[in-house]
Amino acid sequence: MARFQGTVSMVIDHKKFAAGQTYADTVANKVGSDYVWSGMSSNSLNPGLVPLDGAATTMKNASRFAGSAVPTIDGVNSITA
Repeated sequence: MARFQGTVSMVIDHKKFAAGQTYADTVANKVGSDYVWSGMSSNSLNPGLVPLDGAATTMKNASRFAGSAVPTIDGVNSITA
């Protein structure tokens, strides 16, 4: 069960999310307004996702973005229109 916070805008399942959105891999792991991304895996991550728990850290370390620098949230990535 993994949770991440996005630092960039993302499109998942044809929906656009602004920077700052949090994502969970299962409904059971969802907290508050997390978007449940059932396809989340080490193969589907992008470098703009910050792990929020141990499972997410393990998933990120298994991805091609292990050790990559995480961008900061800026105004451009916070636009959802």
